[in-house]
Amino acid sequence: MANFSKSNVPQFSVEVYQNEYLPEGGREVNAIVTVTSTGGGTTGGVPLSGAAATPTHVPGQASKAAVVIMVDCSGSMDYPPTKMRNARDATAAAIDTLRDGTSFAVVGGTHVAKEVYPGNGGLAVADARTKARAKEALRALSAGGGTAIGTWLRLTDRLLGAADVEIRHGILLTDGRNEHEAPEDLRAALESCAGRFTCDARGVGTDWEVKEVTAIASALLGTADIVADPAGLAADFTQMMENAMGKEVADVALRLWTPVGVEIKFVKQVAPTVVDLTDRRTEAGPRAGDYPTGSWGDESRDYHVCVQVPEAGIGQEMLASRVSLILPDPSGGAPQTLSQGLVRAVWTEDMVASTSINPQVAHYTGQAELAQVIQQGLDARKSGDFDGATAKLGRAVQLASASGNEDTAKLLSKVVDVVDAATGTVRLKAKVAEADSMTLETRSTKTVRVKK
Repeated sequence: MANFSKSNVPQFSVEVYQNEYLPEGGREVNAIVTVTSTGGGTTGGVPLSGAAATPTHVPGQASKAAVVIMVDCSGSMDYPPTKMRNARDATAAAIDTLRDGTSFAVVGGTHVAKEVYPGNGGLAVADARTKARAKEALRALSAGGGTAIGTWLRLTDRLLGAADVEIRHGILLTDGRNEHEAPEDLRAALESCAGRFTCDARGVGTDWEVKEVTAIASALLGTADIVADPAGLAADFTQMMENAMGKEVADVALRLWTPVGVEIKFVKQVAPTVVDLTDRRTEAGPRAGDYPTGSWGDESRDYHVCVQVPEAGIGQEMLASRVSLILPDPSGGAPQTLSQGLVRAVWTEDMVASTSINPQVAHYTGQAELAQVIQQGLDARKSGDFDGATAKLGRAVQLASASGNEDTAKLLSKVVDVVDAATGTVRLKAKVAEADSMTLETRSTKTVRVKK
């Protein structure tokens, strides 16, 4: 493990957990890479014990951050009428949470995107006066029109792109399906915005599409969640903005260098949520590739790296991969290496050593399967395949129980009656509230760490 830091960058560390021993003919190497950042703010990752509160802005010092809040103003936000009022109140609460000096804007989203505040094609700088004006401007938010989320994201990208800041973040609220633009238009917008800003996405009520909202958050390296009761929006928006204000460094990449003959099978974030990064690789020189991780404050995340090495004889060993954390230089100079760790492969005839599965690897393999079988089970239930749904959700109950993922176990118990958690014996509930099913689906990728 190595550590590197500059005074204006949180300190990062990398720890590698693996069983490096392979049997004769063994080729697959798995490792869990734990990345920890200290010296930033409290964030929405896995918070560190005793993490500092959201840092305050130093007067006269330029802020590092810019935030745009996107509020759904489509016609369905009027049903019930309290939904739009709750959205305005939540946005006002988020504005109150902005650190002074932060650049910000509010966008109203329908089938088109409109600037609500400051409305001049740019961003305002947060202080008592601009916050008051922004909250006054929220009174003009009213429901009417369709939903075209891609247009909201593109306007947000334009606004954030004009800001001379390090951290660019969006907060998106929707209550409905993206019905007024083609799916490929939303995908194109996400591809265009990926790597330019991060975004947390929230669905309010139960009339939105879980896969749309989670896809937005995944593509833009943010969080996704459901706020089934609109009355809970203000607390959720406040928490999201506090997390955004805690970010201290952006655009950190996980760089994997591999020797000749080594093939990368996958790279996944596995805590605090499961996010597959394999297809997001960008080449970074000979045999090296970068995987985006987004913005960081005080937090710790885990990544599962799986590589395939060439066959080798008993007693041989090799470096299977070097994992580095890379921070690009905004001026175009050489990137900074924040920390790095090594993944090794050693061939042995000791069967006990070579067949032992590292506890971290075993745990996160189970957590990734848990997320997968929940999705498969809910999809089977929707399609009327109740036997398939029972089997998949039963397996999910078994995995959640074995790993100590109590939050997911509680959500599963609202969809199935658990007969025996240890064996995964369950019965589908005859009636399930839509909010309970959507909450399980939205939060299915949330993981827990290995029990100590």
